[in-house]
Amino acid sequence: MACEGNGMSDERIGAALIREVIEEELKDMPTADVPPLTPVVKTEIKNEQEQKMVTQLGKMIRIIGDRVRDDKEFQDAIDGVAQGPGSKWDKLKQVADKVFEHGITWERIAVLIYVAGKLAVRMVEAHLPQLVRDILTWTVDFFRNNLLSWIREHGGWINSFSELATASMRSMSCMSSHYSGLFVIFVAGLALGSLITWRMTRCP
Repeated sequence: MACEGNGMSDERIGAALIREVIEEELKDMPTADVPPLTPVVKTEIKNEQEQKMVTQLGKMIRIIGDRVRDDKEFQDAIDGVAQGPGSKWDKLKQVADKVFEHGITWERIAVLIYVAGKLAVRMVEAHLPQLVRDILTWTVDFFRNNLLSWIREHGGWINSFSELATASMRSMSCMSSHYSGLFVIFVAGLALGSLITWRMTRCP
């Protein structure tokens, strides 16, 4: 089980990460159409190490999400939640069930968070900005109720970097060699940063 006595909190990092990814996806939307998310899920980061983890994880999630962006089945599911009749929350649960139908992995957790960000954009585009807060709340609740125990059992967010970096590399495999080279440098920096963070925050 991950040690949180060092001031690092997997729950706090996860909630902040979900909010950051959603906010990043919404950054190109008109400001007047986007509701403030801070009062909805209070995710006060306690120290600089946590903030670095949230920022680095957010970058990798968006890279991994680019592969899902080209998956028609996932896009149809997102459109179904945003536009279809019936309970949006039942449909959102169906999307989550699809993501984890073969079990929980770090990459699938990243995909779910990415999907939440894309759904938030679709809600703003559909002139339903009030539902953006609901998506954030639902995703954080799902994370706490269904994923947090698994994350803690697998060493906490600090142990996600290796798998997420590998998944990010697969997502970048179709890029030109120039950009792939830059990305290798980027991932190497993340790996080094996560190693330093781990050494500074691990249990004695």
